[in-house]
Amino acid sequence: MSYLVRIFQNDLAIDLGTANTLIASVDRGVVLDEPSVVAVRAETGRILSGGCAVGHLARRMEGRTGENISIVRPLADGVIAEYRQCEAMVRYFLAKVGRQPWQRRPRVIVGVPGGISAVHRRAVFNSLHRAGARQVFLLPEATAAALGVGLPIAEPVAGMVCDIGGGTTETAVFSLTERIAAESIPIAGDAMDRAIVDYLRRTFSLRISISAAEQLRIDGGSAYPLPRERTLTAAGLDAIAGAARRADVTTEELRHALEEPLEAILDSIRRVVDRAGPDLASDLVDRGLVLCGGAAVLPGLDRYVTEQTGLPARVAPEPRRAVIDGMLICLEQFAQWRGVLQSSEDDV
Repeated sequence: MSYLVRIFQNDLAIDLGTANTLIASVDRGVVLDEPSVVAVRAETGRILSGGCAVGHLARRMEGRTGENISIVRPLADGVIAEYRQCEAMVRYFLAKVGRQPWQRRPRVIVGVPGGISAVHRRAVFNSLHRAGARQVFLLPEATAAALGVGLPIAEPVAGMVCDIGGGTTETAVFSLTERIAAESIPIAGDAMDRAIVDYLRRTFSLRISISAAEQLRIDGGSAYPLPRERTLTAAGLDAIAGAARRADVTTEELRHALEEPLEAILDSIRRVVDRAGPDLASDLVDRGLVLCGGAAVLPGLDRYVTEQTGLPARVAPEPRRAVIDGMLICLEQFAQWRGVLQSSEDDV
């Protein structure tokens, strides 16, 4: 594609995630990385601050608002749950990215879960079109992640990726550009945070917010014993007395809290390997799998997966960017990868 054509087309890749939204263009790279949240007035559903309480601004309001204001995640488990808020959020993000007066409305590639239903697929098309996209193409997130981490998915050997995001975990085995076996489960970073919330309530009678649990996971969570275990402080409300208090939580306890969601992710990996068949599974014993997505940075996750599955596992160099990087490859080499994309015209 010539430089002049790129200037006028302004095509974009959008990783519309449950936890975060990333937008990128071929020429500028990642131009937006913000939380997928909006702040709305409860009685009307209107977004605060004239439609600008989106992303970082809305995230700063979380846990600090009254009953008349709600902090909403328009996506749940990787699909659109609140259509109006999602459309408003994407419209705001596209306006923030900017478009010159002489440029056409953007053609966009959007990442979606592999097992998305026809109803949810149509919701993505409609929301993106109404938000300002000229054309919308969908790309399975596992395919995007495989391209983004550099797997040779067009070769006659097995390549495997496990993308652990906020709402979903996408696991897939590829060979000759085809997804030989794949699975999407609604268990990922958000489920880990909920597991920490539940554990502290059961064990310490302490109620903490999801955002506080996420920070505990980032600061002290792990999938494998750490070289140096630590103690962290969790602050919240006493579940019985209702008074504010703190509790000391060890990294061993946090690891125990994460056992259930991690085991669910392992089970998904095992099922996908089983469906791939013996020949491709033998390739994976040598080639292993690549872990990516925001939740893949959990310390010791690669070692944990290797010990539990027998497959060599490694974390991608930039795990949060794997999906958006793969979509950028499809955007830059659009003609080559058009066959793996789905447009609204294909979906009729």
